[in-house]
Amino acid sequence: MNVRLRCAILGLLALSAFSTGLWAYFFPEAWYENFPGFGRRWLPPLGPYNQHLAKDTGALLLALGVLAVAAVVRVRDDSFVRVTGGVWLVFNALHLVYHMRHLHVYGTTDKAINIVALSGAVVLAALLLLPAPPPAGRDGGK
Repeated sequence: MNVRLRCAILGLLALSAFSTGLWAYFFPEAWYENFPGFGRRWLPPLGPYNQHLAKDTGALLLALGVLAVAAVVRVRDDSFVRVTGGVWLVFNALHLVYHMRHLHVYGTTDKAINIVALSGAVVLAALLLLPAPPPAGRDGGK
């Protein structure tokens, strides 16, 4: 996977993590009542508001955002980027599994958006596991 694509994926993951993480941590009740925004409310159908859980979710997402930014800074470090991808893949895959098991609380449009968005996050994280191409000018010792 080339450096530009790695940076783009890591940037999308960081943007997603920071925007949601800041909202959840600093405005937990508003996040609970209004996530994901745009007139949709995905959290109230899943259970009652819990400030501790909301703030912990925000903190986790902020930490994942920091990891993604660190991986952008070290984007040519194949091992670091792949470990970052693995961490994101664990989070996103388990997040997807949870929501797939609880789609019954949503209408058709919200079900579809959940499936597409959460599956997309899994794919993005999995792409980070792909090895980087060898640096330009290397011919493998031949």
